[in-house]
Amino acid sequence: MDDLKGIRTVVLRDREPRELREQMRRYLQSTFAIEERLYDQLASDAAFYLRADPLRHPLVFYLGHTAVFYVNKLIIGKVLNERVNPAFESMFAIGVDEMSWDDLNEAHYDWPAIPEIRAYRDLVRARVERLISELPLDEQGITWNSAWWGIVMGIEHQRIHLETSSVLIRQLPLDQVRQLDFWAVCAERGTAPDNALLPVPGGKVMLGRDDSDPLYGWDNEYGRAEYAVEPFLAARYLTSNAEFLEFVQAGGYQLQEYWTDEGWAWKNFQNAELPRFWRAEPGGSYCLRLMAGEIELPLNWPVEVNYLEGKAFCNWKAAQTGRPIRLPSEEEWMLLRDSRVQADQPWWDKAPGNINLEHCCSPCPVDRFEFEGFCDVIGNVWQWTETPIHAFPGFKIHPIYDDFSVPTFDGRHNLIKGGSWISTGNEALRNSRYAFRRHFYQHAGFRYVESAAPVVFHDEPYETDPAILPYCDANWGEDPVCEKNFSTRLVEALKPLLEASAPRQTLHLGCKTGRTTFELARFLPAVTGLDFTTRLVRLATQMKEKGFIRYVRHDEGEIQSYVEKSLAEFGLRETAQRVEFWQADVSNLPAKFGGYGFILAENAIGGAINPRNWLQMIHTRLIADGILAIADAYAYDPEVTLPANRIGGFRKDGEPCTSFMGLSELLAPHFDLIGEPQVLTQTLRRGERQYLLQRVQLSVWKKRG
Repeated sequence: MDDLKGIRTVVLRDREPRELREQMRRYLQSTFAIEERLYDQLASDAAFYLRADPLRHPLVFYLGHTAVFYVNKLIIGKVLNERVNPAFESMFAIGVDEMSWDDLNEAHYDWPAIPEIRAYRDLVRARVERLISELPLDEQGITWNSAWWGIVMGIEHQRIHLETSSVLIRQLPLDQVRQLDFWAVCAERGTAPDNALLPVPGGKVMLGRDDSDPLYGWDNEYGRAEYAVEPFLAARYLTSNAEFLEFVQAGGYQLQEYWTDEGWAWKNFQNAELPRFWRAEPGGSYCLRLMAGEIELPLNWPVEVNYLEGKAFCNWKAAQTGRPIRLPSEEEWMLLRDSRVQADQPWWDKAPGNINLEHCCSPCPVDRFEFEGFCDVIGNVWQWTETPIHAFPGFKIHPIYDDFSVPTFDGRHNLIKGGSWISTGNEALRNSRYAFRRHFYQHAGFRYVESAAPVVFHDEPYETDPAILPYCDANWGEDPVCEKNFSTRLVEALKPLLEASAPRQTLHLGCKTGRTTFELARFLPAVTGLDFTTRLVRLATQMKEKGFIRYVRHDEGEIQSYVEKSLAEFGLRETAQRVEFWQADVSNLPAKFGGYGFILAENAIGGAINPRNWLQMIHTRLIADGILAIADAYAYDPEVTLPANRIGGFRKDGEPCTSFMGLSELLAPHFDLIGEPQVLTQTLRRGERQYLLQRVQLSVWKKRG
């Protein structure tokens, strides 16, 4: 089925609806099929459970993850209203980029059998195919706000994992993989050409896309930014294995002066002496590990390294030549790309480089694909840049995938550009923007440039997301109505119960940016904070790890103030050692969150997709005689909690049914109410003289032994 290769991402606008449905169906089917072909390279099901990389899950996770993604995103988008397998959709949901809240502890996972996961994948595929047949589709096509967007998102996400999973397969022991004809590697090997620096005229470059773009884009691609780029020189070829070998043989891995502090620390931690996929042979020769085999190192193929190694090479090259050699910025790379590549992937007659699986299933010689003097402007391997990923002006987060980009806007994830031989779908487009931590390995190498112009780092140290800012100030700002912050007052109200029960493990649902979690840890040994929104968990984690957060506060009209809050100013510095934060869906909690003596749910009813679900199961997460405290304003978000999933705020049998009545009914089989509910006032800042005031009901329940 070589027709699986070279399939282009779907043009989503200006298509007759019937034709667009069929294109979407074929795109879905080919994506599932080629992913199965990728995993066919494993010698047995046992290989799925091996940890190829200590910073990533075993491949069994990704086998489930790409299918689970469809269900979870379509549920958030209200396209699906029931789950296929809640346990799978929790277990395989999160954990792919070494974030502080990613859980890579294998003890927390009881991985299912591979046939069970494959059966689940078949069910999901059938469900999505049915949606493709049934969802309304008009002449406008598929847009950002369309119910169809989640389907395209699922397909493009699955195609990303073709690439990331292929890197993990490449790290498995050779006896756990097998070479298949479908994934035949390039047979061309030989002497590497001498590299040379060629001029690239300066000019203006426009980055980003807007809502009129007919192709699918991830959130970080939206917005627009124009840059004036100074003239520079760029290497004609990607850095080859032969050229990088000069750095190795010159002792580059032993000479600290060429490495950044981060790079040197990584090199020593890993005991790195060579690129990850090289292996030294007796006599001074080298082998190269490919996905499913090993070959003699092809000197004329591009080297594959992480950013830190590429940066060290450039520093070494600069020292050898006396010229300002470095990696390109994103805008420099794009200026070169736009001067040589005119058409985008859906409109190619044939891929102009080793990309989109249209040529080789491995890298190929660096001089095979020429673009008017330069080679491999796109394709072959990704190209590291000096630019950490950041948001363009006008950036907006898609509501069903709020954690795709924002967690990477931390200055630690550098952009890779141009795509590799296995980059398909959105990855092969001009506007694609992917970034990885600098020590990560992908199918990535680099092209160096010569330029004295400094690299501009587009870093925004202050949180500016308007959906997040009210919670920053609610957690860490002053309360104009009450003398103390709401989190402080809430924990003070609970303190007598906590001191009496002395829980060893505490769970805080709805942690937002973490203030209540830290306050609980003043006198508790271990507190875990959970929130569904990654943007909030990211800030809570930053507060734990760095001790401060910064955010913009809206005051009046166009007037803003800039705020920095630290644990130290609240006397909470020592609590950081006793808290941890995770992203999780309260309505479908992963099994690992259990055995607690105390659980606090803070506005976790009004903010849950299905509060009925978690209220019915929460007793299973508490030990006997454990305490459940619910602090909630029952302010249901119509975009999150559908009326059918609410526990109150409606008439039942002709009589009013409040949310407290609903939760009392749901908790009654396992809990007893302790005392009468209290009411606490909470304020959410909207401006210097404008606040939202809500009355939060606090009820406390004891689980029967």
